[in-house]
Amino acid sequence: MVWRVTQHYRLWWGISAAVIGVGWIAMGILWVQTGLPLRPSIDFVGGTRLQLERDCSQGCPQELTLPPLRAALEELGLANGSLQIVGGQGVSLRTRFLPPAEREQVQTKLAQVIGAIDANKIQIDSIGPTFGRQILLSGILALAVAFLGIGLYLAFRFQVDYSVLAFVALAHDVLVTLGVFALLGLVAGVEVDSLFVVALLTIVGFSVNDTVVIYDRVRELLKLHEDWPINQVVDTAVAQTLTRSINTTLTTVLSLVAIVLFGGDTLRWFALALIVGFLTGAYSSIFIASTTLAWWRTRRATNPA
Repeated sequence: MVWRVTQHYRLWWGISAAVIGVGWIAMGILWVQTGLPLRPSIDFVGGTRLQLERDCSQGCPQELTLPPLRAALEELGLANGSLQIVGGQGVSLRTRFLPPAEREQVQTKLAQVIGAIDANKIQIDSIGPTFGRQILLSGILALAVAFLGIGLYLAFRFQVDYSVLAFVALAHDVLVTLGVFALLGLVAGVEVDSLFVVALLTIVGFSVNDTVVIYDRVRELLKLHEDWPINQVVDTAVAQTLTRSINTTLTTVLSLVAIVLFGGDTLRWFALALIVGFLTGAYSSIFIASTTLAWWRTRRATNPA
């Protein structure tokens, strides 16, 4: 007996709409707070990130608290900087672009508050605002070119409606991933950087592969069984490719989970973005791309232009 995925298309669409809706709300709140739908890192807006950690080789009896640290920054005219306590014994400051001399001044001032600093754990990242904007524009352009190229490829390989509906599934995957990271930015202060754009491009390529496999099977079944209704064709195509889609996604996600757990701070959010995108891509290929094709073909057959 074939599993009828098309029978419950409203449920699949409703789940997607709810998830995307929550993401849009999170992006709207961030837009009000920061002027952007996501919390950008200095990669995109420019600035300086300075992370210091106390040297606790002789013990650190007192816990760090934000008020004295903020007071020290106010004396330097950096009251608007973003300040966080990291790991209980570290301090992370994100502020406007600071030249080397000013960074040294900030480091010395914070050391007066938190005590001796472990020189081996100092992290400094600085990007000018002009270069940051260039990275942001390049990332947006890369995404636009990827979507255009995939759309043209699908239109050439399949019929136009296949291409349009696959494009809808890809947009679904990107929106869900953006929404998840908007929510993480709102709740946990997670920032998106240039690696996030790389993750989105990877997600788009991975997701369209699953969709192409299902659509290819639909096209083959339509040639073999011209008398079958489109819902039966789509249900059969999904059933025949389901194991392949699940196995491919799970084996990839398991590797990414290892990166999240053991890959360090630099790759953690990049890997998490890929996990969200790959799982969403598998979902959209099975439940969105397939059901929208069945719905559209049924609607076109019922109401021919």
